Amino acid sequence: MEQVEFRGGYPVAESAAASYDRSDLRRAVEAYRFFYPVVSMEGILRGTRAAGAVDNESAPLVVARPHHVGFTLNSDTPYLGGGLDLRESGPLVIELPAGPLVGLVDDHYHRWLVDLGLPGRNGPDGGRVLLLPPGYEGEVPAVSEGYEVVRADTWQVLVALRALPVGGDVAAANRLLASVGVYPLARKDDPPAFTVLSQDGKPMDTTPLAWEDNLEYWRVLHSVIGAEPPVDELRPMLGLLAELGISAGAPFAPDARGERILVEAARQGRDEMLVSAFASRRPDRTVWPDRTWEWVGLRPENGTFERPGSLDVEARDRWFAQAIVASPAMFRREKGVGSLYWLGLRDAAGAYLDGGRTYRLRVPLPVPHTLFWSVTVYDAATRSEVVADQDRAALRSLFDTLEPEGADHVDLYFGPVEPARSEGRWIQTVPDRGWFAYFRIYGPEEAAFDGSWRPGDFELQD
Repeated sequence: MEQVEFRGGYPVAESAAASYDRSDLRRAVEAYRFFYPVVSMEGILRGTRAAGAVDNESAPLVVARPHHVGFTLNSDTPYLGGGLDLRESGPLVIELPAGPLVGLVDDHYHRWLVDLGLPGRNGPDGGRVLLLPPGYEGEVPAVSEGYEVVRADTWQVLVALRALPVGGDVAAANRLLASVGVYPLARKDDPPAFTVLSQDGKPMDTTPLAWEDNLEYWRVLHSVIGAEPPVDELRPMLGLLAELGISAGAPFAPDARGERILVEAARQGRDEMLVSAFASRRPDRTVWPDRTWEWVGLRPENGTFERPGSLDVEARDRWFAQAIVASPAMFRREKGVGSLYWLGLRDAAGAYLDGGRTYRLRVPLPVPHTLFWSVTVYDAATRSEVVADQDRAALRSLFDTLEPEGADHVDLYFGPVEPARSEGRWIQTVPDRGWFAYFRIYGPEEAAFDGSWRPGDFELQD
């Protein structure tokens, strides 16, 4: 590392200038990584609006397909999600029907506020969640009125819901999502309709991919910082941003030197986060010692990445580099609770998965689930469903024949050309593009945790 030159105890001007460059770059890289979830959240909010959604009034409904660009979205369940503006609405009610809904509310800083549906307070019975805006001091309905009251630190929040298609009935799941209510508390006696916008066959991009390695990243982040109240727990990092010329109430106007440093920090920060995601050195990432499968979420205790005494910044980086939203329900490693996520990005020999090669994945049967399971393939560069001529990225036990009667295993195939022996259980990949997979189990049973059941590794076939 270059040393600062001193004369008579004082830094030499040229050396001091170089020190400032190094210091600002270091600060900018750390700020990039810390605030990446914020910019990712803004990507979700802007993407839903671009698809026609209006905050507080409507939200897209989508069963994810390759033309829907979103970090590790899946095709297993229909999604409903969009922005809510508490500055405009005041106290806002989310009213859920009874049924198999799974969801959450995250704030503008991508922090978890409350679980909805099955993992929430009322489970499958539905109910009403009341979101209070920052600093709200008005009347709050009594507990006896049945509201779960949640206070937000930001004006803008995201509501995200999935409906489990029981028995493969996607139409019923869509109807359930369409019956969700969102309305101001002041209009509870005459609530306005909340409109569901079908995105079937329509493209949608809810990622920050267009910004994540250039100056626009910082411009987007500046817009969020300027639109939201300061949050006490973020004060040190907001101070770091201020040193870089990014603060609320001031224009974003870096000079040529500042632009150069911020662009380099965006490139370096993005690359470092992808290393955390795909080349982790954490020993706790490994699910089983004799397999290459990894845990996607490294903190099963909560949805805030907290550990005793500190924030697990590496686990946080790893998650948000490849996924969106976080809650305790998403990370729990408990039988029968929620869903389980495993990451497969290497073959049995430890090499990264190559879109130009063919692989077999052997899955022992029965898979230990109470609901269903799936394997979804993602492009390593976009962290979104792989785009190929097949126009398909997932094999799902609800919709595909993945559990042949009487069989003790099923073989799944992945590669650029369908093998003759695949029996349709094949996902097409693209040469010269790396890919990874998520193995999901919905309603996992004990065997998924105690090691008595485990899938094979991806085995190279050519």
